[in-house]
Amino acid sequence: MTVNLNAYNVFATRCAAEYLGMYETIEKGNLIYKIDIFLNSSIVHSWKDSIIVLQTTKSLSPLSDELKVAGLCVDAIATNACIDVSKVDWSYTYNRKKLPEENGNDLNFNGVKSRPVPKDWWVEDLCELEIDLYKCVIMSIKTKGIQSHEVIGEALKAYSYRRLPGFSKGVIHSRDVGKYRSTVDTIVWLLPAEKGSVSCSFLFKLLKAAIIVDSGEMAREQLVRQIGQQLEEASLNDLLIRAAEREDVMYDVDMVKKIVNKFLMQDRNAEYESEENEVQEIQRSGILTDASKLIVAKLIDAYLAEIAKDPNLPLSKFVDLAETVSCISQPTHNGLYRAIDMYLKEHPWISKSERKRICKLMDCKKLSADACMHAVQNERLPLRVVIQVLFFEQLRGAAATSSGTSTPDLPKSLKNPNGGSHGSSRSAPTNPEEDWDSVSATEELKALKTEL
Repeated sequence: MTVNLNAYNVFATRCAAEYLGMYETIEKGNLIYKIDIFLNSSIVHSWKDSIIVLQTTKSLSPLSDELKVAGLCVDAIATNACIDVSKVDWSYTYNRKKLPEENGNDLNFNGVKSRPVPKDWWVEDLCELEIDLYKCVIMSIKTKGIQSHEVIGEALKAYSYRRLPGFSKGVIHSRDVGKYRSTVDTIVWLLPAEKGSVSCSFLFKLLKAAIIVDSGEMAREQLVRQIGQQLEEASLNDLLIRAAEREDVMYDVDMVKKIVNKFLMQDRNAEYESEENEVQEIQRSGILTDASKLIVAKLIDAYLAEIAKDPNLPLSKFVDLAETVSCISQPTHNGLYRAIDMYLKEHPWISKSERKRICKLMDCKKLSADACMHAVQNERLPLRVVIQVLFFEQLRGAAATSSGTSTPDLPKSLKNPNGGSHGSSRSAPTNPEEDWDSVSATEELKALKTEL
């Protein structure tokens, strides 16, 4: 009888032939021999057919390993994905959208495709594979060492967007998020170690997905480490990692702190050398540029201003994160002042000692003229901070006068230091010790305002 073999039935037929024992020892040219010829001469040379056959091995997985058909297809797919793009025809791919000339819309089209084939032409087609088969193919491609880590990263990105619903928004849209855990863990495991293989935004989306599906600690640590290596590429939205439902706070500040520490560790790495059985520590110069550190510092200032809106955010978390980047020198502390003011505005019930603690984070000398004008009228700030701002503004005004430039006029509310307090605790301190010698401070404030 005539049997028409194709990519969809060849593996099932091979399994049946194996079960029936249709070997060459029974009769020459038996079915197993013919199928093996068909697999090696036709299937492995066809990009599309190799993927189809590999997919059919899923339902008969024990036999696919025993008969080595899955391995044959995996190697064939990896080999085809690594061939020179100059030898690739667009007909290899079957998930892409056709070009207008291929639909017959171009009357001048002569059958020669002019558009060059990209290096990642194979990426979309592999998204059809289940995660375990996909893992085998990507590992095989990486082993060959031909494809760049950027192309591997692009493949993992495409698979994530295709296979994880809601991934583009940093969530998982499914009631059964547990079934996506293996997908997330595998993608993280397959990530190239080289910096820049994938974008920082993609790594953050993976981290958010790993938290949602409750991935293991190892996967999270790997993502934190890789994000830390390129944190200067992140945006504020990337950092907004939602806290677990059982927690009162809105965002996972501790996770962001870990990432920042990983970023800063690149400047604190040390090498160890063994000399005559003695281990010596040799400090290396940091690999971080001042520009990248400044970008991260400003990013954290913006993040602090955002999380400050959370009424349940403890002061300790805010302060700890701010102190983490305090080692980075910034030309201005306007962003930090904005974050501090936002926290004081959203947490009016904190004590005066806590207000002093949070205000110690900023350097009043690094506030711009506009920020100073805002600060001296800000009744949420402790009196000591206002005095410091006025003092440094006085020094700045003196320097500007000596150089022949003018300073901005103080607002009317500052011309009368005893008025316009609107019931501020600063105007009538209840505890002199807690408000940093308020009587003398008020007198100094009057003097500074008069001089200004």
